[in-house]
Amino acid sequence: MITHEPNPLYVASPERYKTMQYQRCGKSGLRLPRLSLGLWQNFGAVDPQSNARAMLRRAFDLGITHFDLANNYGPNFGSAEQTFGNIFAQDFVRYRDELIISSKAGYDMWPGPYGIGGSRKYLVSSCDQSLKRTGLDYFDIFYHHCMDPETPIEETMQALDFIVRSGRALYVGISNYQPAQTKEAIRILRELGTPLLIHQPRYNLFDRWIENGLTDVLKDEGVGSIVFSPLAQGVLTNKYLNGIPADSRAARPELIYLNNKDITPEKIQKVQALNAIAEARGQTLAQMSIAWTLHNEAVTTCLIGASRPAQIDDSVAALNNLSFSAEELAKIDGIVK
Repeated sequence: MITHEPNPLYVASPERYKTMQYQRCGKSGLRLPRLSLGLWQNFGAVDPQSNARAMLRRAFDLGITHFDLANNYGPNFGSAEQTFGNIFAQDFVRYRDELIISSKAGYDMWPGPYGIGGSRKYLVSSCDQSLKRTGLDYFDIFYHHCMDPETPIEETMQALDFIVRSGRALYVGISNYQPAQTKEAIRILRELGTPLLIHQPRYNLFDRWIENGLTDVLKDEGVGSIVFSPLAQGVLTNKYLNGIPADSRAARPELIYLNNKDITPEKIQKVQALNAIAEARGQTLAQMSIAWTLHNEAVTTCLIGASRPAQIDDSVAALNNLSFSAEELAKIDGIVK
């Protein structure tokens, strides 16, 4: 059930397209903002909807037209889509044709054998559930969230093709696929007549796995990419320059994707050295880290997260300096490698 808060009518900033940069996604006709907003965290049932609303408004006012969801974002599962649906109904219905809204399915979502994986049963059912939670008629992009080794890749790609042909989505994407799997997915989808639009992999200064073959596949095949975790879950910010603060993600045992074992003294030294380069560039470490991901020519857009509107402003400011000298790149490589 969609709820409405007694807040003033939202009118988007008339300046929203004047500063944001947009880039064509692969060989498609779609242009994406260089920064997209991910709703992985801080948009769940446990988070204040007023803050989520403020962040979505601020992002759009700054020209961020792409909002990225998944069926299991929360907590609880599905609650980020529900939050977005509530806010969309209040603020963004009139702007629907200016937005790119995506969601995904692949990871564990509901009990039983049909609530996870890459089967046609799961993907179509999950897409329908996500559309109901968000209140949308269609998604602009629908992804398979992760490769399922127990389902033939042909079935998964046929399901994505069906989702487009049935009007549930305009484009399809994949996430967390390895290079060979990506190439096979591209081939199958091309034969089906629903070309792969985009790949969503993890990528940051400390995690460069996509450089070992995936970026070559994407460039050769004309497929775009949207990279997530550019700040390595907050490690590539000034938060950990002097150790682990008590209020940080690394200090929260329930957040299994980042804990104090990831923040070693050696890594802190690297973060401090990277911060010195960022300061010399006139950027924060977070801004330089975002700019660095966009320096890769295979990257169409960088997926940022935020816990408050000011962080979105800070991320967008990274676009003021996207160029790197050969010396800077060499120094960065020497630190992280």
